[in-house]
Amino acid sequence: MQPTLLILAAGMASRYGSLKQIQQFGPSGETIIDYSIYDAIRAGFGKIVFIIRENFAAEFKEIFEPKLKGRVATDYVYQEMDAFVGDHQVPADRTKPWGTAHAILCAKNAINEPFAVINADDFYGADSFVKMAAFLNGECKSDIYSVVGYELGKTISEHGSVSRGVCAVDGAGFLSAINERTKIYTDNGQIVYEEADGSKHPLSPETPVSMNFWGFDPSVFELSQDLFNEFLDKNLGNPKAEFFIPIVADEFIRRNKGKVKVLPTSSQWFGVTYKEDAPGVQASLSELVAKGAYPNNLWK
Repeated sequence: MQPTLLILAAGMASRYGSLKQIQQFGPSGETIIDYSIYDAIRAGFGKIVFIIRENFAAEFKEIFEPKLKGRVATDYVYQEMDAFVGDHQVPADRTKPWGTAHAILCAKNAINEPFAVINADDFYGADSFVKMAAFLNGECKSDIYSVVGYELGKTISEHGSVSRGVCAVDGAGFLSAINERTKIYTDNGQIVYEEADGSKHPLSPETPVSMNFWGFDPSVFELSQDLFNEFLDKNLGNPKAEFFIPIVADEFIRRNKGKVKVLPTSSQWFGVTYKEDAPGVQASLSELVAKGAYPNNLWK
C-alpha cells in the first residue's frame, strides 16, 4: 500500500485573505504546495489528503483538482473547532485553531496507511520526500515514527529571527528530545538562539531541526486522541493554547510507546517567514528549474 501525504492547509485562507491570491513562486505560476505534491508523487506517495476549513473547500478544490486529477488520489478533511473534542464544550471566545496535532487527528477517518505530514506553505525538497517514502514503506510501524531533520543553516531567514524545533539525536539516530527555540538568528556570522532573558547561545549550522515533516503509523490517531483529551482538560479555558505535533512526539517517546527516527537531509528548506523572503524563494526555485530539477511547468 502506497503511503499518503497529509498537507496541513487549514490556515491558508486566513494567511492569504483569499485562496485565489495564493502566492505563485514557480515560472508557470506554481505555488509551494505544487512542488511538494510533485515531489511526493515522484517519490511514490499514492494519495494526497488536504486538511482545510470547510468554508473554503469549494474554492480550494477549484484550484487543485484540475492539476491533480488523474495524477494522484485526493481527499479532503476539515479542521473545525468542535472536531474530536468529545464532551468538552468549546468556549465561545475561542477563535484560534487547536493546533497541528489536532489537525492530524481530524484526518483519522481518512487515513489507514503509513503517512507523512507537511505544512502547506513550506518547500521541503525532493530528497526529503524520497527518504520519507522509503521510511514509510520499509520501517514505519506502531512503535517507530519519524521526522525529517534539516540542517539549521539551510532554514535560516536573512530578514529576521525564526522559531525552530531543535532536535537532540541519540547515537542510533533516534530523537531524544525537541527543544523549541523561538528566536534563532545570525549574529556576526554565528547562528545563535536567544533566551527570554536576552542571553545568547551558539548553534552549529549542521544542527538538525524539525520543519514539521513527520512520518506516522495510523496508531498515532489513538495516541493523539488520548493526548488531546488531556490537553483539553488542562487548557480548555486558555484561548491561546495549542496542541502541537511535537507534544505527541514527545509523549510517544516519554511514555515508552516507541521511537522517532530522525531522517537527515541536505535539502534546502524554503519558506516565507517574512514578506522579504519571497523574492529569494522565487529565485531559488527558478535556479532549481534551470538546473533541471523541475520542469518549467509542473502540470503540463
